[in-house]
Amino acid sequence: MAQAAETRKRGKAREPQVNQPELMGAYRTMLLIRRFEEKAGQLYGMGLIGGFCHLYIGQEAVVTGMQMAAGEGDQVITSYRDHGHMLAAGMEARGVMAELTGRSGGYSRGKGGSMHMFSKERNFFGGHGIVGAQVSLGNGLAFSNMYRGNDRVSFTYFGEGASNQGQVYESFNLAVLLKLPTVFIIENNRYGMGTSVERSSGSHDLSKNGAPWGIPGQKVNGMDVLAVREAATTAVAHCRAGKGPYLLEVETYRYRGHSMSDPARYRTREEVQAMRSQHDCIESARHQLEALGVEEGAFKAIDDEVKGIVQDAADFAQTSPEPDPAELWTDILVPDGIGA
Repeated sequence: MAQAAETRKRGKAREPQVNQPELMGAYRTMLLIRRFEEKAGQLYGMGLIGGFCHLYIGQEAVVTGMQMAAGEGDQVITSYRDHGHMLAAGMEARGVMAELTGRSGGYSRGKGGSMHMFSKERNFFGGHGIVGAQVSLGNGLAFSNMYRGNDRVSFTYFGEGASNQGQVYESFNLAVLLKLPTVFIIENNRYGMGTSVERSSGSHDLSKNGAPWGIPGQKVNGMDVLAVREAATTAVAHCRAGKGPYLLEVETYRYRGHSMSDPARYRTREEVQAMRSQHDCIESARHQLEALGVEEGAFKAIDDEVKGIVQDAADFAQTSPEPDPAELWTDILVPDGIGA
């Protein structure tokens, strides 16, 4: 638990300023993500969700804090552990859950599933199943911003397990050469599938992985939503000022296995329980709000609202019709001359 101790130490070094309405909104978002993911896990167990399903339970503060620093038009792209990112970006719980169950009411009309759904309206560009592949695409989003001359920023997420992929370093190099407005976000949840980061990475401070290219980096307590927001604000300001990319290593923890098929026997129950009881991001935010005078009734109202949203999404996901067979022929690029 040395990493957790170090995280606590960093968290106490500089306490982010607390704004009650802002923190209340963050609390609601994190709770929505958790309740949604818990329900998704239930539906998976019932056989209503097929294929792979990677839950975000425990990591809610990362994307919530990052989105608190986002501006209008900023883009988000991530890996396969993506449901929380969609909800934080403002995508509807109904559409996300219906996509998980493969129904026509889903964001990809039931054809993408858990790992591959998008929303152009919410500037969410996936959900990608190939480890690390989204990082170069995040650079592409940033390039489009630079080309158009706007001040938008690309939030490009990947895990510590993907941090040593070759395309990640190629993306670092290109981002620096072109001064692309990319915020690279490493969600370090300590285990890439079943291998700890200590065993898989020769770099023991991932926030410095961009140093050879001159990319400024910062290590962040990812179990504290306000600490994430503060670091995100710094990173986004750097990118908007035309100074090129910025790297954040956000230290977090997933409570469930890598995917629903992972029994997670590579770590002890005591380790997981210690993180839940001592570092849970939602409970931490609640304690901060209680210290600001927020009463039990306010929390109950949020919990009731969130439960209603999630149950409605689950009902919709089970009653929405199956995709029409004609959907097999949509969204397919056919080069000229093929099939003529």
